Amino acid sequence: MPPVIEQSFMKALFHGVISEDMIFPFPEMPAEDRENVSMILDSVRKFCAASVDSAKIDREHEIPAEVLEGLKGLGLFGLQIPTDFDGIGLSSTAYARVMQEVASVDTSIAVTLGAHQSIGLKAILLFGTPEQKRKYLPKLATGEHVAAFALTEPAAGSDAAAIKTRAELSPDGTHYVINGSKIWITNGGFADVFTVFARTSSVEEGQKPKITAFIVEREWGVKSGPSEHKLGIRGTSTTELFFDDVKVPVENVIGEVGKGFKVAMEVLNNGRLGLASGSLGLARTLMKLAIERVQERRAFGRSIGEFGLIKDKIARMLAQMFALESMTYLTTGMIDQKVADYSVESAICKVMGSEVVWEVVNETLQIAAGIGYMSDYPYERMLRDARINLIFEGTNEILRAFIALTGLQGPGKALVEVSKALREPIKGFGLLSDFAVRRAKTVLGRERMSRAHPLLSHEVVIFEDMTGELANYVDSTLRKHGRRIAEMQFAQRRVAEMAMDLYALAACISRTTRAIERRGEEGAKREIDLTRVFGGLAHRRMATIVSEFARNDDELRKSVASRAYTDGAYPFDIL
Repeated sequence: MPPVIEQSFMKALFHGVISEDMIFPFPEMPAEDRENVSMILDSVRKFCAASVDSAKIDREHEIPAEVLEGLKGLGLFGLQIPTDFDGIGLSSTAYARVMQEVASVDTSIAVTLGAHQSIGLKAILLFGTPEQKRKYLPKLATGEHVAAFALTEPAAGSDAAAIKTRAELSPDGTHYVINGSKIWITNGGFADVFTVFARTSSVEEGQKPKITAFIVEREWGVKSGPSEHKLGIRGTSTTELFFDDVKVPVENVIGEVGKGFKVAMEVLNNGRLGLASGSLGLARTLMKLAIERVQERRAFGRSIGEFGLIKDKIARMLAQMFALESMTYLTTGMIDQKVADYSVESAICKVMGSEVVWEVVNETLQIAAGIGYMSDYPYERMLRDARINLIFEGTNEILRAFIALTGLQGPGKALVEVSKALREPIKGFGLLSDFAVRRAKTVLGRERMSRAHPLLSHEVVIFEDMTGELANYVDSTLRKHGRRIAEMQFAQRRVAEMAMDLYALAACISRTTRAIERRGEEGAKREIDLTRVFGGLAHRRMATIVSEFARNDDELRKSVASRAYTDGAYPFDIL
């Protein structure tokens, strides 16, 4: 087993450091995995073509039992569970590719499978004891049992610290008694096993709560509410859960008591990549529909695909999808190579995945025109299905804050240490020297990306220049705001959006470099063209952000919003 790499490409980038060895060469699936995945994909396509009616699933708000049984028979409920526990044992890259395929067919099925294994049973895989794995994983792998992830509460969505569900240790120390409720739990109506997060400390204002993760079986008294009626992904089971004196053996604590927040974050880091690959799958289906539609729909005596504004839509969508695919599989490749910290990268993939598929479905419906709005066609259903991705597993607003604040932690800590070293210059000489070298690189020049192919030199210069701009802004913002940066969400958004475009561009450069080295310039022309289109789009976005570093209307916008809260509505009436 390769050693664990204690690094993060994006966290280094916030310091202005380009850790090329982490992204070059672009990772690829081992031959053995490719063969296995190819067989799984073939089975999925044949089964779905014969058995899955997405319009019916949407209309009847349910995935038929025979479809679920068929998916279980294909092994899709145990894709990442090791073979020792009756699963298929796929790598992260292979799993993402299968989930991409499933989502390209039906989003409700993809979400059901993802809720089961991307998050529902993931805590057992990552943190479970050998006994817990032996007891639960085999039945979860075959689909005999289905899993769900129970974190969200009415007053605790992204703010996990606000959890009210309580778990109290019994006087004899043999079990916990859980009381409380959870909302919007996918698979909640039929899951057999739940990963449940509950307080194991008293509810006191101002105190950081201790959250603990538990494996809870339905038969111990977990009750489900009625299925929720939703805008999209209507085939999924989404319910409230109720825990009324549910007794859970102490042996079913996942990880350490009081360390459940870490468990939740690690699970969600994994789950976000499944969501990104699922978004890509749906986007690919939409792109196929869009290209078919621009060729069949005619205006002024020719197909609308010949018009410049339509070609612009297609080119933009293709470039954004290429970037999403590149960053998603770069990240899964890092995980398969045992990179320990990919929290920022996975959050970036989730945000970009959900926003790319939303752009693609919106533009595809626009291209479809009138029929796109009609329920006899798939466009409006796909639009409804795509919308949840911007909310799932951390809203995109919360994740932008997470990307920025997590990335800022390293530079912030470095500045604190430098401040201390300045007070004791002899003891801190080495630290001060290292800091001076790093600052000289970002202020006087730029960090270099040397392993990219020369054909991509323009995109490399964009990446290098904008990396320097990001590092300088991080430094100046931390110096200006200090700890108050936690409340400066306009600055956080700028940092996060630059980071997302930089990671996407780095992934495109790495992937296209590999393509050129293998197939030559002509053989890699499509990758080169898409990297250049995406590089131009990203450069313009980042240049706008850089212009806002020094001059913006942040305070004015805050003031306008605050006045609207007082007014209670739009304040004008033309009459």
